[in-house]
Amino acid sequence: MNEPIAKPTPENPEEKLKIYFLPNLLTAGNLFCGFVALTKIVDADLTPDPVTNFINWMPIKLALAFILLACIFDLFDGRVARMIGVESPFGREFDSLADLVSFGVAPAFLVQRVVLADVFPDEYRRISWFIASIYLLCGAFRLARFNCLSAMKLPGAGKDFLGFPIPSAAGLVASLTLLIIHFHEKEKSLGYWNYLIAAVLIFLSAMMVSSVRYPSFKALGLRSTSTFWKMIGAALFIGCLFTLREKILYYVLPIFFTSYLIYGFVRPSLSRAWRREIEEEDDEPGEAH
Repeated sequence: MNEPIAKPTPENPEEKLKIYFLPNLLTAGNLFCGFVALTKIVDADLTPDPVTNFINWMPIKLALAFILLACIFDLFDGRVARMIGVESPFGREFDSLADLVSFGVAPAFLVQRVVLADVFPDEYRRISWFIASIYLLCGAFRLARFNCLSAMKLPGAGKDFLGFPIPSAAGLVASLTLLIIHFHEKEKSLGYWNYLIAAVLIFLSAMMVSSVRYPSFKALGLRSTSTFWKMIGAALFIGCLFTLREKILYYVLPIFFTSYLIYGFVRPSLSRAWRREIEEEDDEPGEAH
């Protein structure tokens, strides 16, 4: 017969507070990347050279790289926690705080500084701040809702995400911004397409707080199995990405995150067999660490 588990006493409130090193170290890496991205955005001087009209985009590119690197840290922290069986409420809360900085504040500030500031003239500059703030508020609401659903053990915090995940939203925003910078460097005028990122930001804000369900792909973990041809295809794709990164990276990343965004809409119409093949579903429950 198991002995009853003692509850934390007021004299020792941290008695049952579990803080596991490796998963939270990865989350700390996520938060660090978000902070560095913000510093690069603040330090960037986007004033064109008066003679050559050259704009130094390198600080912004570094900020975009750190946002995408934060996505990688966020991808693995929960998987590592589940793999070694050390999920905890502290990890979930810490992860949300890091996500709000790396995938909420940093992308919103990035888009306002790089894209929206040029779309709206000085007299309408407040509109750009307002659009960016909508994204940030909806991202914070989405994270808070996820934590509440996780704590209450309600649908929306298991294998499926309720609403578009904020790391994926940040990845789409960052990749589109990188594509816009690429066009600027090629001296290609976007014209009215400059307004696209503003529309995308508003749409992503609505999707984050929507009721559309997205697979978390938690079954696709470090110990998941796969078919031979899937492994060959993945290896060829990664090899092609590294070999032709200068030519296709600007286009592959937006396509990747856009495909995930669209998948949430077409997913209900797919058969169970197709969904199992794409998501590699298993019976192992999952939740953020």
